[in-house]
Amino acid sequence: MSSDSPCELSRYDISCPDGIQRGASVTENISEAVFQILLSLADRPRHGLGIAGEVEERTGHRVRLGAGTLYTALGRMRDDGWIAETAAPPGEEDRRRRFYAVTEAGRQVLGAEARRMETLVRDARGKAVLPGGRSSLPAGP
Repeated sequence: MSSDSPCELSRYDISCPDGIQRGASVTENISEAVFQILLSLADRPRHGLGIAGEVEERTGHRVRLGAGTLYTALGRMRDDGWIAETAAPPGEEDRRRRFYAVTEAGRQVLGAEARRMETLVRDARGKAVLPGGRSSLPAGP
């Protein structure tokens, strides 16, 4: 976590200057759906179907967010303070759509999860499970 962040990430929550404690246990692994939604919102606000479309396209159709998964996750992340409803970007105004943006707390969660995954990949490379690493173990039978 960067030292210029206004929020503090701890084992169980994120505390921000406004005094709000966000998230039940941010050190628990977040689901891939939540990770992908936060990642989708990392560069700009999007509406629900825009999030689903961006995730599907970016992942090469590997991740498809159904309406139930998407809107349940959005509601939970909004309640936890990881995302917030925001105004539509210029040219995308539509009264029928709600746009969401990642909050500072959400960026902290996203970064923490990305670092956790990076560590797992480094561990796998260290055991020669993935290319780019060497194992200190003797070759198997």
